[in-house]
Amino acid sequence: MQRRLVQLFGLFAATLALSGEAVAQRNAVESWDPSSRDFSLGGPSGGSSGADTSRNATLDSLNKILSASQLSALDRSMYLSIRAFQLSRLGREADSQKDIAEMGRVLPSDWQVVMSLAMPSLAGGGDRAAALRILDSALARKPGDPSLMIAQAQVYMQIADFPRALGLLDLALASAKTEGERRSAAFFRGHANFNLGNYTQAADDFNASLEGRPTFKSKITPLLWRYAAQVRARRDARTALAKEIGAESLNEWPGPIVRFLLGKGTSGELEVAAESDEAAKRSNGKCPAAFFIGMDAVRRGDKQKAREQFQLAQARCPTVSEMNWAASSELKRL
Repeated sequence: MQRRLVQLFGLFAATLALSGEAVAQRNAVESWDPSSRDFSLGGPSGGSSGADTSRNATLDSLNKILSASQLSALDRSMYLSIRAFQLSRLGREADSQKDIAEMGRVLPSDWQVVMSLAMPSLAGGGDRAAALRILDSALARKPGDPSLMIAQAQVYMQIADFPRALGLLDLALASAKTEGERRSAAFFRGHANFNLGNYTQAADDFNASLEGRPTFKSKITPLLWRYAAQVRARRDARTALAKEIGAESLNEWPGPIVRFLLGKGTSGELEVAAESDEAAKRSNGKCPAAFFIGMDAVRRGDKQKAREQFQLAQARCPTVSEMNWAASSELKRL
């Protein structure tokens, strides 16, 4: 399902481009102080008439897509979630609620999963308040759903409200019924704890999120984050990482990051890989490269290098990226 949702977001990005509305995630150098920006949950965020015109154009495009009878249930549910978001941004809450209800009718078992994957990404365009309103409405229809609470926590972490995110993730983990839900809740709780400076708890959470992952490829991201948390908790992060890696090949991205952290490559070699490797280029590899070069500097006690790299990560990583959140938090502690 997730692969299909990624494809749908690609189509949606094209739709927004045609309508003149940018969906690109804002650059990471924007302010992370929630009090300096309008994140009021009381109603739609303000905007110019030009922005409203653009949103209406986007809405027209979505209406045309949803009028097609050949859409699969999954596709229709995804586009309904996007339209619900756009309607909320326009202040049309009653119509937004209708689309949420229709999602439940079209995809009764998994509509909340679609919603949970859509809202954090859509929030990255800047309107977190609309995403949170949608998720509140979804939770009113499906109280205590772990995937929806995890999505809420992700949006709150985008505005650096890590205490609220942690509370939501505690609830999500307590109510998780499947292994996948437990892994996801533990992974994002690890991020909330990391950004709050609870490094030991973060390392334990990332470790818990490894449980049940069948392949090295599926383990590598939580392993890298466990390394970061263990570095800050003053544990022997490199030895723990080496033990997990064993004889696995590190040629495929993000393997070069692991190779660097294990002392088997230089930061310059990692930067070259981030810029030249095809998989790295597709996934903005320069973002994690900067962040983990910074974490290695923290491990070595080189605060100046760490500061430079975390600032670079802020600039390279979008605000929906866990590495942007972590770089911003770490800069405050250096």
